[in-house]
Amino acid sequence: MARYTGPKARINRRLGTLIYETAGAARALDRRNTPPGMHVRGRRPSNYGMALMEKQKIKHYYGLGERQLRRYFDAVGRKQGNTAELLLLMCERRLDNVVRRVGFTKTRPQARQGITHGHFRVNGVKVTKPSYLLRPGDIVEVRGRENLKNLYRGVISNASPDALDWVTFDSENLKATVLGLPGASDISLPVDANAVVEFLSR
Repeated sequence: MARYTGPKARINRRLGTLIYETAGAARALDRRNTPPGMHVRGRRPSNYGMALMEKQKIKHYYGLGERQLRRYFDAVGRKQGNTAELLLLMCERRLDNVVRRVGFTKTRPQARQGITHGHFRVNGVKVTKPSYLLRPGDIVEVRGRENLKNLYRGVISNASPDALDWVTFDSENLKATVLGLPGASDISLPVDANAVVEFLSR
């Protein structure tokens, strides 16, 4: 699951929202926002089915495997506060998510590929784990190789970055600085996380 290689348009149509941001997958959702299949019945899913779909949204959107999602759930379950919100905020702090949202890449799979290939440094140290959780004060930058800098400058010129209050981005020096922790308004995925928490608590 952490490395889904199937048709992305089907996932967007199955879950009814823009999970994968590639041009073809986005067009498929705009063209037909019904689930894939030849003769799809318009039945309302059960509560279990709805919760499962919400969980799948989180897994596909952030590129999580089942065990990784449950590890995140166990970690936030020991903290005070809204477990559903804390779960999504932990996902938002992932390195691959921040790389995508500031505009280094156009999609999260692209961000994960760049990170695993060693294109980025955090606080001057090469990081190859997309799941690396960023903390306030961390600095994310492209490694000093000129070919990488030219590659990401080209991507940034055509990307559509999100305006984040908790991260500043210097597009000239290809550097993102984490100012603080994300808040509830910084969650980018429209999902019923409470249903997911109930599902994982069974």
